[in-house]
Amino acid sequence: MAITASSTTALDVPSLVSQLMAVERQPIDKLTAKIASYETKISSFGTLSSLVSGFQTASAGMNTSLLKLTATPSDASVLSATASSTAVPGSYSVNVSQLAQSQNLVAAGQTSSTAAIGDGSATTVTFDLGTIDPNTLGGGTLVDGIYSGAIFTSNGSGTASITIDSSNNTLEGIRDAINAAGLGVNATIVNDGSGTPYRLALSSSNSGVSNSFKITTSGGDGSINSLLGYDPEGTQNLTQTLAAQNANLTVNGIAITSASNTVSEAIQGVTLTLKNTTSTPASLTVARDTSAIKTAASSFVDAYNALASQIKSRSAYGSITQEAGSLAGDGTLRLMQDQLRGIFMTPASGGSLTTLSQVGISIQKDGSLLLDGSKLDTAVSTNFADVSNLFSSSTGYATRLEDWAKSALEPGGLIDNRTKSLTQYIKDQNEAVDKLENRMSALEKKYIAEYTNLNLLLSRMNSTSTYLTQQLASSQSE
Repeated sequence: MAITASSTTALDVPSLVSQLMAVERQPIDKLTAKIASYETKISSFGTLSSLVSGFQTASAGMNTSLLKLTATPSDASVLSATASSTAVPGSYSVNVSQLAQSQNLVAAGQTSSTAAIGDGSATTVTFDLGTIDPNTLGGGTLVDGIYSGAIFTSNGSGTASITIDSSNNTLEGIRDAINAAGLGVNATIVNDGSGTPYRLALSSSNSGVSNSFKITTSGGDGSINSLLGYDPEGTQNLTQTLAAQNANLTVNGIAITSASNTVSEAIQGVTLTLKNTTSTPASLTVARDTSAIKTAASSFVDAYNALASQIKSRSAYGSITQEAGSLAGDGTLRLMQDQLRGIFMTPASGGSLTTLSQVGISIQKDGSLLLDGSKLDTAVSTNFADVSNLFSSSTGYATRLEDWAKSALEPGGLIDNRTKSLTQYIKDQNEAVDKLENRMSALEKKYIAEYTNLNLLLSRMNSTSTYLTQQLASSQSE
């Protein structure tokens, strides 16, 4: 009788270990999925945080817009104007008889702007700013840009000096030294096209009669003094091309003088910028900036709707047709919803307008807001005080909503606390995963060793079986 032995197939250790480890890693996979879901929650709160911040800005903008006024002149070529929140709406008559200007002086012409002036020995040039009165002592005059019998009175701002020497004793060097020193004086070089065309021109940085020049020199060989010395009471080596003067105007018939063409507080809360004189008075209308209010209200509605839409979608529970939101069932999100709902359901106090619907902002069935711009315009034009109270008082909607947004975003607020708790959970679970990964690594090594040894055993058994079979077959043949 013939005896046969069947060999045992060797185990596929990598495949077998891989299948076993897939089972062993199921707790890690569950933790990893949970961590991913919490990371999604943090991302969702990041999105909501950005939207809450935008809503906070829009709420603050709503309050700010109610303080804005416009100042519109009848002739924009005469003046422009801006109005602050302290301005009083109304119409004002403005007549401009004289614009403010700076004194301008020009030096004698030179053949070159780069040629040395004098021998280069050091000369101190001192500038003083003040008032020139050509009519003091009766008989003071101004002829061809030169004063006679004038009195100069310093404005008290102090003197400032520069030094001209061999390093800068040219027109260009003098110009640069003056401009670099910040003396309240601007220097340029003009070319008048004559035989000695290059002329140093000086102007005071600020307009007004109290910013006229007195220029004195000391030291040197006298060449710089001959060029720049200017004493309204004495020798004047520069020629005045424009006299310093104040702006003269009237507002509603009241005479006003200003050293600058920018005139503040001639009208309460209004800054005028004078551009030209008038032959007939110009009117200036100060009014509420209804366009800014409507724009701010639109931004307020849009910012809320963007926030409400995300809160709704991220808190939605799943259904057959809809996947659950990333924050479905989250207690913090529910609390945010309840707080917002409470603010919108609580009327403002202190005025005849108590709800947003009275000024054209209504709540729709889906919870969003809708703005009726015409209704808002009417409310602003007919009852501004109560509109302002509705939004900006301590019980006003914009005030309360801005405060809510601020509290939700601040450290220790709803979003911050929830994000921190989620972050801590992720940290804890990652630590648990790390421990399990170490265990899996050891377990995998164990499985590989066990099944590798088993393969060796099977191999030996196959060898033994083969040997026995051969021995039996040999004995039978004998």
